[in-house]
Amino acid sequence: MENILTICYLIGSVTFILGLKMLSHPASARKGNLIAAAGMTIAILGTIFLYEDKEEGKKLGNYIWIFSGLIIGTIVGTLIAKKVKMTAMPQMVSLFNGMGGACAALISIIEFQHIAHNIENGGGAVHHGLLISIFLGAIIGSVSFAGSMIAWGKLNGNIKDYAYGGQQVVNVGLMAVILGIAAYLLFTLSPENAYWFYIIFAVSLLYGVLFVMPIGGADMPVVISLLNSFTGVAAACGGFLYDNKVMLTGGILVGAAGTLLTILMCNAMNRSLKNVLLGSFGGATKASGGNKEQGNYKEISLSDAATVMAYSNKVMIVPGYGLAVAQAQHTCHELEKLLEEKGVEVKYAIHPVAGRMPGHMNVLLAEADVSYDKLLEMEEANDEFKNTDVVLILGANDVVNPAAKNDPSSPIYGMPILEVEQAKTVIVNKRSMKPGYAGIENDLFFQPKTSMLFGDAKAALQKLVAEIKNV
Repeated sequence: MENILTICYLIGSVTFILGLKMLSHPASARKGNLIAAAGMTIAILGTIFLYEDKEEGKKLGNYIWIFSGLIIGTIVGTLIAKKVKMTAMPQMVSLFNGMGGACAALISIIEFQHIAHNIENGGGAVHHGLLISIFLGAIIGSVSFAGSMIAWGKLNGNIKDYAYGGQQVVNVGLMAVILGIAAYLLFTLSPENAYWFYIIFAVSLLYGVLFVMPIGGADMPVVISLLNSFTGVAAACGGFLYDNKVMLTGGILVGAAGTLLTILMCNAMNRSLKNVLLGSFGGATKASGGNKEQGNYKEISLSDAATVMAYSNKVMIVPGYGLAVAQAQHTCHELEKLLEEKGVEVKYAIHPVAGRMPGHMNVLLAEADVSYDKLLEMEEANDEFKNTDVVLILGANDVVNPAAKNDPSSPIYGMPILEVEQAKTVIVNKRSMKPGYAGIENDLFFQPKTSMLFGDAKAALQKLVAEIKNV
């Protein structure tokens, strides 16, 4: 049975790696997700039915509790995933990630209770490596859970950014307390001082809350990615505790992938991770730059917008969060097909941090069956803007703001952007002239070649489609 279980874990580990590889391309992402899920199912069922304690030879048992949890979790997860809107996808990712962190923390708590009970009954000395895994799982899992819940609240609009003087000093102090208590217990654990472990757990939860509270909303994609890597590391600690190869492999993959994605997103914004965590970009402590007096903007009528697009050789569409809010991706695809019927080349320019989570725009457009070949990454798109007749911006704001290149006083100065101003004509669809998520004015809106098309993205696109059909 042990050999069969090892094979199950090997299958699970291989499918995780294959699934992660396939997630790198939209055409294979769904299949990769299913393959990884199948591997996880094999690993879970193998553990439930084949695992035996090496010392006592007992199986897991508690099948009613185990399958009750599996059934309830499956039903709840399925219902949430099916009902969630694309605009709420970042919240769901953050919520589910938090649940993973909570599970890792609970595993550490249960295992610590076993160790404390064993010591109380005269058991031998505890291996330091085991305690370190328990402490790390509890600390990292708690921080991930609490931080993810705050991120979920911010993305959902229930929690506002909050910062106060000396907050970073307080956070560093809390982490020092956590590590100090953990080091103390590592060498002096006894039944009399075991309660300090629960203090570690409580302070870690507090740290997770304070860690995310001051971070600005515009940095939430980076924070979600970072917290995701935390959950992976915490899960890997659980793999060490149980000598579970598939749990260890899965945790390492999630931790590594989340860390790499965090680094890539920081590079995409030309900022260090420290700056993201301490800078509160898009939060309550925005820099004052970027809000200088601007000139006048001009509007464009639907008929004029339809005419200029219909008679263009090349149109680039820049999707943003406004497109997601309006659920306009399908109408946008309809516009794309209509323009192509008139001989217009249409492509999409995707900024790495557009939307509210990594890959948000890619997933949104894939849902509308937009060909992946039409999606251009930032560097590739910037090379093509100068040969583009019309750029249609749908709800994007900060990722097209020229202040990132031209205004050293702007809080987004230095962030790589989509250089849409190089195109011959720029049409911006927004509900109003309010600033974007970073809370700063957009210089692009006041440039001579830019025209504003106000209104809900879906309604505006539907009217634009109707106008183009009459051109």
